[in-house]
Amino acid sequence: MRIGLLTGGGDCPGLNAVLRAVVRKGERVHGDTIVGFLDGWRGVIERRTTPLDVERCRGILPRGGTILGSSRTNPFAVEGGVDSCKATLAAESIDALIAVGGEDTLGVAHKLGGEGVPVVGVPKTIDNDLSATEFTFGFHTAVQVATDAIDRLHTTAESHDRVLVCEVMGRHAGWIATYAGIAGGAAAVLVPERPFDIDALCVALTARHERGRFASVVVVAEGATPAAGTMTLAASEKDAFGHVRLGGIGSVLAEEIEKRTGFETRNTTLGYIQRGGTPTAFDRVLATRFGAAAIDAVHDGDFGTMVALDDGNIVRVPLADGVGQLKTVDLELLAVADLFSG
Repeated sequence: MRIGLLTGGGDCPGLNAVLRAVVRKGERVHGDTIVGFLDGWRGVIERRTTPLDVERCRGILPRGGTILGSSRTNPFAVEGGVDSCKATLAAESIDALIAVGGEDTLGVAHKLGGEGVPVVGVPKTIDNDLSATEFTFGFHTAVQVATDAIDRLHTTAESHDRVLVCEVMGRHAGWIATYAGIAGGAAAVLVPERPFDIDALCVALTARHERGRFASVVVVAEGATPAAGTMTLAASEKDAFGHVRLGGIGSVLAEEIEKRTGFETRNTTLGYIQRGGTPTAFDRVLATRFGAAAIDAVHDGDFGTMVALDDGNIVRVPLADGVGQLKTVDLELLAVADLFSG
C-alpha cells in the first residue's frame, strides 16, 4: 500500500517515535511505501511531500519535534481546502492516510473520513485532554519538565522569601498543572476546570506566610480563569480553529497577588519548553506502540478509528469518540492537590 503520514497542531515529544514506528512496520512487515506530508494539513492542501523510509528515520527516536514539520492549518477553513486535500491524495495515489495530532488535527481527519477519505488517527497532545485514551504521548515529558522547573523555583523562592507563579500549558484541561503541582509540592494549583477565587488564594498564601512559610509556588494552567468579577483578563486573537491564543495569566496573577498581599511575587512561564526536547522513556514507548498499532489498523481496513491506551493495552476507538468531548481533570485528583494548598 501507499500510505500518507502527517503530523499536525503543536509539536510535542514523541512525534518522531510515531513516524519511526509507522515507517519501520509499514516497510519491513507490510511492504508499504510511506509518503510524508509536510507541515500537517497544509502539506496535503499544497501537495508538499517527502519520502519516508527506514534509513530516513534512523536516529530520530530521541529527537523532539517532528521531522515532517507541523502547522495549525484547517482545510475546512481554507477556500477549496477540502477539495485540494482530496485531489492531492488522488494524485499521490494514497491508499490510506495516518494523521497524528490532537483535537483539531483529528477533528479534520474525522470530517474527511465522513467524506470517504480512508484515515486512521494517532492521538497527540501534551495537554492529555483527548477522550477515549488514558494518556497521550508528550504529556509525561511535559509534566517532568514542569516538575523540574517547580523544584528549581522552590529554592529561589525560599532564598528571597517570594511567591513564584509558574504558568504551564493547559488550554481547557489542567492535567499538566495538577500532576506537576502535586509532584512539585505547589502551594496552590489553578486549572481551567475550576475558576479560582483570587481573594481566597491570597488569604491562603497570607496564612501560609504567617505560619512561617515565607516562600510559595503557585502553579497555574494557561487556560485557568478567575471567578466572575474578581480579575480582568485581556482579550486575545484566535487561530484557524477558533481557539483564543493563550498565555499571560501567570503575569496577571503575579501582579494581583503582590498587590493584594504585599509579598514580592514573580512569574515564570514555561511555554514551549514543555513541548520541546527529548521525550521521556514512557512517551517514546507509548508513541512507538501507537505508530505500530496505526499501521495495523490501516491494513485491517479499520478506517475512521483512532488508536488509544486503555488499561495498559493499545486499542482502537472511533475517531468521533476521541474528539467528541475533552477529557478534563476529575475532582478526586484536584482534591489531592488541594490537600497541600496553603
